[in-house]
Amino acid sequence: MIVYEIKPGDSIYSIARRYGMSMDKIIADNELENPNRLAVGQSIVLMTDTIPHIVRRGDSLYSISRAYRVDLEQLKSANPTITSPYILSIGQVVNVPVPTKKRGLIYVNGYAFPNINMATLEKTLPYLTYLSIFSHQARPDGSLIPINDTRLIETARNANVAPLMVVTNIEEGASFSSQLAHTLLSNPNVSQNLINNIESNLKSKNYHGVDIDFEYIYPEDADNYNNFLKTLTRRLNPQGFIVTTALAPKTSATQKGLLYEAHQYPMHGLYANHIILMTYEWGYTFGPPLAVSPINEVKKVLDYAITVIPSEKILMGMPNYGYDWTLPYKQGSAARSLSLKGALNIALRENVAIQYYTKAQSPYFRYIDNSGARHIVWFDDAKSINEKLKLVDVYNLGGVSYWTINQFFPQNWLILSSMYDIRKVI
Repeated sequence: MIVYEIKPGDSIYSIARRYGMSMDKIIADNELENPNRLAVGQSIVLMTDTIPHIVRRGDSLYSISRAYRVDLEQLKSANPTITSPYILSIGQVVNVPVPTKKRGLIYVNGYAFPNINMATLEKTLPYLTYLSIFSHQARPDGSLIPINDTRLIETARNANVAPLMVVTNIEEGASFSSQLAHTLLSNPNVSQNLINNIESNLKSKNYHGVDIDFEYIYPEDADNYNNFLKTLTRRLNPQGFIVTTALAPKTSATQKGLLYEAHQYPMHGLYANHIILMTYEWGYTFGPPLAVSPINEVKKVLDYAITVIPSEKILMGMPNYGYDWTLPYKQGSAARSLSLKGALNIALRENVAIQYYTKAQSPYFRYIDNSGARHIVWFDDAKSINEKLKLVDVYNLGGVSYWTINQFFPQNWLILSSMYDIRKVI
C-alpha cells in the first residue's frame, strides 16, 4: 500500500503508468466519482506491493534501497534477474518492494446510527470487531427509550461482528444532560433499575455487550459513576457480556472542565473491558476553525492514558467527518459538518489545492463561495488517517473506534486493513 499525494500535472493515467497499476483498480479502490478531476494535495491509496523504479545514471541497488528505505536483501530478492547490485542499465526497471507486513491484530469499533444505509453498513462490517448502535437514551427512572436496532444487530451478527448497545445520558428531545446523569448515578434505586434494563435488553435483543457513553457529568458524581461501572461490569461480565466506556480526551488527572472531571481514567481502566478515547472535536461545531483530530494533541492524550489504563484496553477514536467554517469566525457561529468525501468534493468543485498542516498531520483548504464568503475546511484524508493509525502500534493500543461509520470513506478501510488484521470475537 502506498499513500500518494496528487501533484500538479498528475492524472490517474500518469500515476497508473508510474506505478505499473491498472487505472480501473485505482479508480475502484478509491471510489473516485470523477477520475478526470483531481485536486492538488489530494491523497489516494495505491494498493500495490511494488514500485517500478526507472534506473538513472549513477543508480545502484544500494542507492535505490537507501532512497526508498528498503532493505537491500529484500530489494535483491524482488529482482532475481539482477546479478550485480552495482551494474544497472539506464532505463532499466527495478521493482522496489512495498512493505506488506502487518503491524498486528486489533479491535475495531464503529459507531452507527439506526438510520445507516444498509449498503454502507454491509460494506463496512468486514473491517469491524464491534458495531456500537447509537443510542439507547436513559430516562430519569432508569428505563431506556427503545430504538429501531433489530436489523442492525442481525446484519452485524451475520457478518461476525459483535453488536454493542450504546447507553447515553442524552435527555429525551435534547442533548447530554448533567442533571439526568446525576439522577441515574446518585439514586441507588434508579441505578439498579438502569442496570436491570440494560441486562434485559442485552439478552432480549442478542447484543454482545454495552457501551456506556455518559458525558458532562457533575464532578461530584465521579465516585457514583465509578461505582455504577463497577456494579454493571460485575453483573454482566460473568454472563459473557462486555462493558466499554467512552471517555473525554484528557491529558492529566487534574484536567478541569465539566466534560473531563468525572471521567476518571484509572477507575474505568480497572473495571471496563475496553476504553474508547474520544480523540476528536478539537475543531467542533461551535468552536474556532481547527483540525478535528490533530495528531499532536492526540499524542498528549495517549501519553497520559497509557500511564493509568492498560494500553491493550484502549481504542483510539478516529473521526470520519470534517467541518466547514465561514470566515471570519465569529464566536458562537456554527460550522457545517461534512463527510470526508463531501469535504473532498468541495475542494474539487472549487478547484482549490488541499494543504497539509504537518504539526497536526491534518489536511485543510480555503475557498470562496458564490456569495463571496470565505471558508476554511478541516478534515481527514488518506495521509492523515495513515499517520493516526500508526499510533496504535507505537502505543501498543487495543485498537480504534470510528465516529461514525454512517458515511463510507474507502481510504479509511484500505489503510486500516493494509496495516492491521481485524480481531473477531464472534
